[in-house]
Amino acid sequence: MAAPNLNLVYCRCAYARVVPRQVKDGVLEALSASGVDFDAVPDLCEMSARRDPRLAEIAGGKAVTIAACYPRAVRWLFSSAGSPLDQERVTILNMREETAEAVAASMLAPDGDGATAADPDTDAAGDSDPQANGYTGDGDGGER
Repeated sequence: MAAPNLNLVYCRCAYARVVPRQVKDGVLEALSASGVDFDAVPDLCEMSARRDPRLAEIAGGKAVTIAACYPRAVRWLFSSAGSPLDQERVTILNMREETAEAVAASMLAPDGDGATAADPDTDAAGDSDPQANGYTGDGDGGER
């Protein structure tokens, strides 16, 4: 089971339909069957667009593992909503590219370490901070 000081967030990606249904369903089933506490949110994209205050709670709380889509996109969503994620306290699992089994195993790791392979969404310098990469979060697609 995940460590008690770790917050688990599962994004259903309800509106974009970019995550394969079998992966979303498999991760949700595994989390539900595990008995661990986790937060299931309908859609981080929609929450970001509305600047949902729960994003600030997630970003400002304890260490968090988020199952959603591309890590860079998730970081940008939080940053755009005014609640940037602390790289030292967040692990983002990519349900668009990983299997349900791999994502669930990472989320439910006994040591709470959801670490996976190196984040492919960082730039050549290893910088994944949206604002450091020129993204201002003002809604027109990430101008530089």
